[in-house]
Amino acid sequence: MKDTTKHQGLRRQLMETLRKKGISSAEVLQVMTTIPRHFFMDPGLVNFAYEDQAYPIAAEQTISQPYTVAFQSQILEVAPHHKVLEIGTGSGYQTAVLLGLTPHVYTVERQQELFKKTQRLFSQLNLRPKKNVFGDGYKGLPDTAPYDRIIVTAGAPKVPKELLQQLVVGGKLVIPVGVKEHVMFRFTKTSEKIFDKESFGNFRFVPLLNDKN
Repeated sequence: MKDTTKHQGLRRQLMETLRKKGISSAEVLQVMTTIPRHFFMDPGLVNFAYEDQAYPIAAEQTISQPYTVAFQSQILEVAPHHKVLEIGTGSGYQTAVLLGLTPHVYTVERQQELFKKTQRLFSQLNLRPKKNVFGDGYKGLPDTAPYDRIIVTAGAPKVPKELLQQLVVGGKLVIPVGVKEHVMFRFTKTSEKIFDKESFGNFRFVPLLNDKN
């Protein structure tokens, strides 16, 4: 896999598009400028890697629209010392963005086909999450909890209580909630049982899967 001057130019153009759409985090934009999205695409779709669109990947899933990746990353407010749990590894692109913001990334994928594929890809690209786990994202990752930040990259019909419980006090959960249309929410844990809840408009995601589906 190669990252050419052409690809780099297309990425810079994409980042300018994201700025115009309201992405203001210099850290997120800088990280996304360095990540070759075409490495995470299916071979037949590589030419579309720097369009601001979602595209299909394996197991009937999608690689998220770059704006969505940037938006979720921005409102997650990741600092370099933060311990981050990602629910839904998917293509691995969002994981790569998170690893550009902090080395302390844990990621869970429910689809075995995608899990195996991203394992190989992470090895090829020398991307090193602290843990890359095949499992039920609804349950989080209790063995390595608590987390400063949790991000969910699929639409959940409701907010899993386990994820809220696995946050530190002061931690944030970013999650799209709904069935067909999803509202982006951010929960900030202000005490052991109290959460501030903010909403950030409508998005579309594939469904968040668990052991029952």
